Amino acid sequence: MERRKSTTKAARRPKKRGATDQATTALGAVPEKRGLKRDPGKSADGQGVGQREMRVNVKTAKKRKLSSTLWLDRQLNDPYVARAKAEGYRSRAAFKLKELNEKFSLIRKGSRVVDLGSAPGGWLQAAVEAGATRVVGIDYLPMPHVVGAEHLELDFLDDAAPDRLKALLGGEADIVLSDMAAPTTGHKNTDHVRIIALADAALDFALEVLTPGGAFVCKVFQGGAESALFGRLKENFATVKHAKPKSSRQDSAEMYVVATRFKGRSEMGKERTA
Repeated sequence: MERRKSTTKAARRPKKRGATDQATTALGAVPEKRGLKRDPGKSADGQGVGQREMRVNVKTAKKRKLSSTLWLDRQLNDPYVARAKAEGYRSRAAFKLKELNEKFSLIRKGSRVVDLGSAPGGWLQAAVEAGATRVVGIDYLPMPHVVGAEHLELDFLDDAAPDRLKALLGGEADIVLSDMAAPTTGHKNTDHVRIIALADAALDFALEVLTPGGAFVCKVFQGGAESALFGRLKENFATVKHAKPKSSRQDSAEMYVVATRFKGRSEMGKERTA
């Protein structure tokens, strides 16, 4: 009988693959690499982004508050922040106005737009991009010039602000936007009342400068103090709706009121005397 050859450990040890060898699955196919998109040039929605986005882990620092660390973590891992940077927008807020404009057809070619609380300029950019021919903004925070727009570095609540803004506008507005928000205190009710006060001030200005048929968009927080504001809006506009853009953080109480088809100052006077 033929003698069997003994099997040594060296013979049983699997052969190392060379640089050009590829592992295969049990069915003989080359396994897909995990963590990479099949088309490295496009994401699932067709956007050219390459490999999938990796999460950025933010380490705590001795002098940094926990709230600051959480904000930084959310900011660095927000897809709209990354998209704004990639597409050249000043802030993720640009996508909010773009979504609102797409849904409600607020800004058209030739529109005259006022943006209250305009820094850092994302809404100004979106308004110019939508075809507005006159775009003016105001904010007490400094910001670089936005091509196609003008802005005042001034607190909107300053007594001189409305007249200076009207002079810069040079006529009536087709839409008044307000993304203003007071610095938060951490007390939900207080923060809500403060933003409603800003919304009321913005509406006062809008009623003075809007052309008949114009629109007003304003940020508010969900709460119970906005009923008086909605009453004023319904009195002066034919349609008033709530909206929360997809680009608005879902864990935020932020939302927008969109009032369209301004009735005009003469018609408002008739309603009050009737």
